[in-house]
Amino acid sequence: MEDDTIFQPPDHTLYPRYSGIPTFMRVPYVENATELDIAMIGIPFDGGVTNRPGARHGPREVRNMSSLIRRVHHVTKVNPFELCRIGDAGDTPVNPVNLLKALDLITNFFEPLAAAGVTPLSCGGDHLITLPIFRAIAKNQPVGMVHFDAHTDTADDAYSGEKLHHGTPFRRAVEEGLLDPKRTIQIGIRGSTSGGDYHQFSHDSGMRVIYIEEFFKIGVDKVIEETRRVIGDNPTYISFDVDGLDPVYAPGTGTPEVGGYTTHDAQCMLRGLRGCNLIGGDVVEVSPPFDPSGNTALVGATLMFEILCLLAEARN
Repeated sequence: MEDDTIFQPPDHTLYPRYSGIPTFMRVPYVENATELDIAMIGIPFDGGVTNRPGARHGPREVRNMSSLIRRVHHVTKVNPFELCRIGDAGDTPVNPVNLLKALDLITNFFEPLAAAGVTPLSCGGDHLITLPIFRAIAKNQPVGMVHFDAHTDTADDAYSGEKLHHGTPFRRAVEEGLLDPKRTIQIGIRGSTSGGDYHQFSHDSGMRVIYIEEFFKIGVDKVIEETRRVIGDNPTYISFDVDGLDPVYAPGTGTPEVGGYTTHDAQCMLRGLRGCNLIGGDVVEVSPPFDPSGNTALVGATLMFEILCLLAEARN
């Protein structure tokens, strides 16, 4: 720990960005992640998917495309690798044929990191993976959340009584006392439903839901203002489902919905969270089998870098 330069990406003039073993943003793989300030973690699990699988392959492809990410944010001038000890903690163990065991394995991976005060930044995987993360980092105090998505993910038991899938994590998190709904905002909600009011729990529990129509009506700056109002000064988590973006920008995802915001809109909204009390984040639902160009994986890597810069500033 005396030489923090070991937590820097390698010099690209000596080690070109296409070389080496892929890690998130070319940071070193760190087996004992409790020595880090920020740990980037892959969660290769999509056992909660209800339609098109493939997000289990997301971490590998996002790592690959993240080799294109450089050190310094071109707008904020933040170099997160100078502010914090950042490493790739590898992938969590998962059980691809047993959902409950997989969730426990993920929680068990995050618990020692939470106990050591490490800030997690994860790459899924489907959106159910946020629930076991919350079980580790929010078991002593519910967190607020900035949630970018086309779907509220607060359904109940639409599949023969099954209460755990990628459409339910935030209902379960509220019920388990892990997520404070009154400090939760969901941005970009849209798309047809299967009947009933799929979004009712979000409204009834006190979440602020910004449907895509409101997003386009009020604009990015007002959305940022409303987001900061909702989350306040208490600990807050960022969860970014790439299907919140219009599928023109992120086609490689399991449940695409047309009519979403742009990648630049997303970057501006994330940058608008500078100075907030941010304690972790994830990017989920990148599905490489539906991403032949690799563009969605690049989008995922870029969003991770935006969040990484926010988390690094939040620790300083």
